[in-house]
Amino acid sequence: MYPKVKPALARAWRDLQTVQFGVTPAHAVVLGPVDTATGAFLDLIDGTRSMELLRTQGKGMGLPDGRADEVVRRLAAAGLLDDATAGGPRAQAVRTRPEALARLGPDRGSLSLVRPRPGGDLEGVAARRAIRVHVRGSGRVGAVIASVLAGAGIGRVEVLDGGRAEAADVAPGGLGPGSVGRLRAEAARTVVREAAPGRGPRSGESGGPEPGLALVVVAPRDGLQSWAPDPQTAADWVATGIPHLYAGVLEGTGLVGPLVLPGATACAGCMERDRVERDPAWPRMLVQWRSAHRRRAGAACDLGLSTAVAGLAAAHALSFLDGELPASTSTRWEASLPTLHWHPTAVRPHPDCPCEAARVPAGQEVGA
Repeated sequence: MYPKVKPALARAWRDLQTVQFGVTPAHAVVLGPVDTATGAFLDLIDGTRSMELLRTQGKGMGLPDGRADEVVRRLAAAGLLDDATAGGPRAQAVRTRPEALARLGPDRGSLSLVRPRPGGDLEGVAARRAIRVHVRGSGRVGAVIASVLAGAGIGRVEVLDGGRAEAADVAPGGLGPGSVGRLRAEAARTVVREAAPGRGPRSGESGGPEPGLALVVVAPRDGLQSWAPDPQTAADWVATGIPHLYAGVLEGTGLVGPLVLPGATACAGCMERDRVERDPAWPRMLVQWRSAHRRRAGAACDLGLSTAVAGLAAAHALSFLDGELPASTSTRWEASLPTLHWHPTAVRPHPDCPCEAARVPAGQEVGA
């Protein structure tokens, strides 16, 4: 064991005997009482020394017998300890890719906070590498989401879109100026490949079958398809149990969510049925909007808003892929220009929707 105090949390003394690890309330930990010698000993727990060496050096600093082990146990119990050798075979395999690890350093820092056990950050990196995600859409929102997911270490990010890229699709972090005129799917593959920290695993590389889809991110260039998603488009995902997350920009309004967990949370069919009940004119207007979308001359999707939507959607997607339920589960987050105040709207299952999410027993709803 080569213990290391997690470097992601800044350290400060609250008083002469109390140390606080971390600045922000979400992850800060207070540890005490800590005497002067123990405080100096903390600086030695940096992953370069074995426990045997730490015991020897701790004794040379005046620590009583057993104190070095006690300090390490306390740090581990508080979720503040890492281990340069922990994480098992998958983590060890990741350690053989130093260039990728250097790129993913900040991501590992975040993973170390949400996976507190020693080696949890490398376990998270290894798990991401085996994940397969589809992003539907390669415009100002979709291509940036795909780029962020690939850059964060998701091993298989596949972008689905048709036609050829236009100048309006170009965005920092997404399709570049050289993409104009190229097939959108081809240009998006280039963006994903360049964003990834090293080559992702090839099909069959591990000797097993191609992994199933962990998530579909629905970020079409026409924001209407995210604002009022077509239940028919999502029918296969609902039927096969594939989670999917909506994101987009429509008329200066950005939206992220809901994250749909088929059979457990509201789907596109639930949303459409609910809107029809609240607004009898909705079906008539929706038909007109959907039929006219190809004729629209332009979209109100400025770079600041589209980038914010893409970043938030990618963060929610990563949280889900890392095993958590983000705030977009059963919820749509919206922000409109010019104030950009993000506010949530709960999205609830409809009793008449064939997805049957409304049959989830009371008290067991997901994310609502």
